[in-house]
Amino acid sequence: MRFDVITLFPELFAPFLSIGITRRAFESGQVDVQCTNPRDFATGNYRRVDDRPFGGGPGMVMMAQPLELALAHIRSQRTDHAPVVLFSPIGKRLDHAAVQRWSASSGAVLVCGRYEGIDQRFIDTQVHEQISLGDFVLSGGEVPAIALLDAVARLQPGVLSDADSHHLDSFNPSLDGLLDCPHYTRPEEWAGVTVPDVLMSGHHGQIERWRRDQRLKLTAQHRPDLLDVARAAGLLSRQDEAVLQAQG
Repeated sequence: MRFDVITLFPELFAPFLSIGITRRAFESGQVDVQCTNPRDFATGNYRRVDDRPFGGGPGMVMMAQPLELALAHIRSQRTDHAPVVLFSPIGKRLDHAAVQRWSASSGAVLVCGRYEGIDQRFIDTQVHEQISLGDFVLSGGEVPAIALLDAVARLQPGVLSDADSHHLDSFNPSLDGLLDCPHYTRPEEWAGVTVPDVLMSGHHGQIERWRRDQRLKLTAQHRPDLLDVARAAGLLSRQDEAVLQAQG
């Protein structure tokens, strides 16, 4: 798959693509990432990509023309008609289901806005989908783009050391969409706190039940909305409900 990123700051992506376990996806070409700077397609001595907003107000707005030319350049290099994605507060919040969809796709063109925003005419004519990381505002779309690329990369075969690792992530369907349970490692006692006895028992059935109970309790405490989804899908057993009822 190929992700083209339209960004004024391509240098932000270089270390991300070469550091950490997800670099395997980028180095192998499983996830091909190409950055295009719209400033390279701007005109004039100063290669301006922004201007004052019509109607007045603070800040600057990214101009449609450099973005349009950058997108045309990308289209000339791709053999598919990849969807154009803009990171925006009005977009649908990114979740695990969306990440799975993108991880099985042929890629996209990711547009990273800056300043007060992008000329609406470019959005209306070129953008297919808008994505948000949550109810807060960032300085630009680069951080959300990196977040999406990271989430997609770690789902590619061979990227994680343990092929089954991501199946135990929070929100994964393998966990019925629940939050993950607490994890412990050596030493067995640290700062006066010992690892729960059940994890040292070697009894796999009891360990899995403990982990399920912890996932239920943590989800009820921090994301009860996820429990509602699991119930509606018929994913909670009577024993699960008993655990939740006992927790109060």
